[in-house]
Amino acid sequence: MQVFDEKHIRNIVLVGGAKSGKTTLAETMLFEAKVINRRGSVEQKNTVSDFHELEHERGISVYATPLHTEWRDYKINIIDTPGLDDFIGEIIAPLRVADTAVMLFNAQHGVEVGTELVWQHVDRYRKPVIFAINQLDHPKADFEMTYNSIRDHFGSNAVLMQYPLNPGEGFNAIIDLLKMVMYKYPADGGKPEKLPIPENELQTANELHNILVEKAAENDESLMELYFEKGNLDEDELKKGLHIGMLHHELFPVMCISALKNMGSGRLMGFIDNVAPGSNELKPEISEDGTEVNFSVTGPAIIFVYRTEHEANLGKLTYFKVLSGELKKGMQLKNSNTHTVETINQLYVMDGHNRNPVDVLKAGDIGATLKLKNTDTNHTLHALTSELKITPIDFPKPRMTVVIKANNKKDDERLGEVLKKIHEQDPTIEYEQSRELKQLLLHCQGELHLITTKWTMEKVYGMDISFDKPKSHTGKPLQEPPTLPIVTKNKVAVQGSLEKYTCV
Repeated sequence: MQVFDEKHIRNIVLVGGAKSGKTTLAETMLFEAKVINRRGSVEQKNTVSDFHELEHERGISVYATPLHTEWRDYKINIIDTPGLDDFIGEIIAPLRVADTAVMLFNAQHGVEVGTELVWQHVDRYRKPVIFAINQLDHPKADFEMTYNSIRDHFGSNAVLMQYPLNPGEGFNAIIDLLKMVMYKYPADGGKPEKLPIPENELQTANELHNILVEKAAENDESLMELYFEKGNLDEDELKKGLHIGMLHHELFPVMCISALKNMGSGRLMGFIDNVAPGSNELKPEISEDGTEVNFSVTGPAIIFVYRTEHEANLGKLTYFKVLSGELKKGMQLKNSNTHTVETINQLYVMDGHNRNPVDVLKAGDIGATLKLKNTDTNHTLHALTSELKITPIDFPKPRMTVVIKANNKKDDERLGEVLKKIHEQDPTIEYEQSRELKQLLLHCQGELHLITTKWTMEKVYGMDISFDKPKSHTGKPLQEPPTLPIVTKNKVAVQGSLEKYTCV
């Protein structure tokens, strides 16, 4: 596998509401870059991203999944994330290590509740953002409504880079306001024809192009002077202004795609390569003592662990970003959190469950390794000659509490070990033994979060468990138990009290 330098690596995270098409877009990007030769689908349960059995059963993304493409001399690391806030930990962690967030919108619905919740974290990290209006091929696609809802929620800094010529069932053309051309796609998508903008669209395209030019020029004094002097900016000058605006989290380009029909995905990847910022340009990470940790290609190796996963028959997978230097197979690093030394015996670039072995990863890249004994999420590993600890990801506190117990007494001791692994994989799940209540309490984000936790404990770890409502020392309930759907093999959901909650 080719080794890319810091100028040719881009890390993006796909975020957005449920059913906005993130997994389909990830699959299409891999197909377009020829990483795969056939596109899978969520319905057929054969996408590279959604490979877990739980995701196949639920028909949704549950875990953050790293992937990668190589597109026109650039490496794009892609992290596909869930769309439901019950799995917010799987969204926040990738946001922390991404260079750019690509936020998808379903063209039928515009900005949805889930989108607003994700935006709070995107905005908190001040990440560069690309807005992508997806599903423009749907019969009920409403581009104008979707774009207006984006402007209503995120302001005038959301500026059109493209607009669809004919959204709906006949969608096959995009007017590109940066290049001032029309892309016309074949019926099955893929490589478009690059054509002149039709005469009846020229006035609209010119007006929108001028708005884009003004927005780009606002981000740099020299560009503003050029704009006043020439009355326009050329393509390279426009790219520069867009790049600066994105870097400062003050300009959000809006692009058009149909991930399902592979229309616009190649143009999106080209924009990510040529305009979106890389890790070497972002604000430096901050250590716990307040010191800036500057990006350095030649400095000592530093990696930050953003995610941990326990896989049956494989062990612990540790996902990280290289913040400085080079990480090489066989290298020894010190863990600042546990004060232990770890050896990187294996080094991978991940595509779902596929592990691509590599010998080296350079600053700005994202990778994974196996079987680090004393390393967990939020840990910093660094060369033996240095000493620092990166400020950890701030995961949200749980919103729901239940009592958890093993139905077989022989599993009582093992229950704590399993919960520890689940917490390591998802820090938004917490547990504690309440001495006062004499109960083991499980804290999570919501009902679906609880359902998937139970599924994991039963299917992955073979634990027979049940939930109950917490009680105070007086014996009275601390809270009313939520009403949960019971998960059945035929996916028929019925409502039941938590006291009677089972999965069959």
